[in-house]
Amino acid sequence: MIVEYIRYRIDQQDAEAFEAAYERAAVSLAAAPQCVDYELSRCVDEPESYILRITWTSAEDHLQGFRGGEHFGEFFSAIKPYVRQIEEMRHYERTAVRGTGSSVPSLYDWAGGIEAFERLTETFYEQVLKDDLIGPLFAHMDPGHPKYVAMWLAEVFGGPSRYTDERGGYHHMLVQHLGKAISEPQRRRWVDLLMNAADVVGLPADPEFRAAFASYIEWGTRLAFANSQPGARPPQQAPVPRWGWGVAPPYSPTS
Repeated sequence: MIVEYIRYRIDQQDAEAFEAAYERAAVSLAAAPQCVDYELSRCVDEPESYILRITWTSAEDHLQGFRGGEHFGEFFSAIKPYVRQIEEMRHYERTAVRGTGSSVPSLYDWAGGIEAFERLTETFYEQVLKDDLIGPLFAHMDPGHPKYVAMWLAEVFGGPSRYTDERGGYHHMLVQHLGKAISEPQRRRWVDLLMNAADVVGLPADPEFRAAFASYIEWGTRLAFANSQPGARPPQQAPVPRWGWGVAPPYSPTS
């Protein structure tokens, strides 16, 4: 992906019309398959300054695909009166220097840290071993397995990288599933029992946390299901996924 920044200087008496023009132009951006996302920001310190950020699938897709496509005409027609006010229009590549601050807690911290995940997996595997459908998959389970899974979940949800540092990370988790031929009913039972265990041990029940938690469990178990099938050839090396809040950040009654 590539990020385009367009900097404008707009007289304050024209600001309302300028923003309305970009509301119209945004319809074309939203419809363009080359556009990932966009945002128009106005400077607080200098209200005459605006920055439009557009993420494109590539510079070529922007310059040839979008500009040569069906949506560019209406887009340009909407913003044409303001082209002379452009001060900069360039593409930028993202670097590895990026991250998040501490204003939003990690899912790991919100859940209650490693103790919460260890309570979760201990309760969960107690029920797994009693279950007729998936119990046989864990008949010879290492006694430390619940704690290892707690370490994995903790790292996924923003906690310490202990699973990577002590257990071998993604590759080690991957090999636990290769050749197991997990069935869809078994995958679904795993999910159901884990969600039940989350209720039993009192993981946060707010919709925002549970939506993020459930989205990873669905994604992770479906990936494990696919990787376990005969003939599957998943990538052997990858980082442990890091899961965030997604669409809905943690709820605050003051926000």
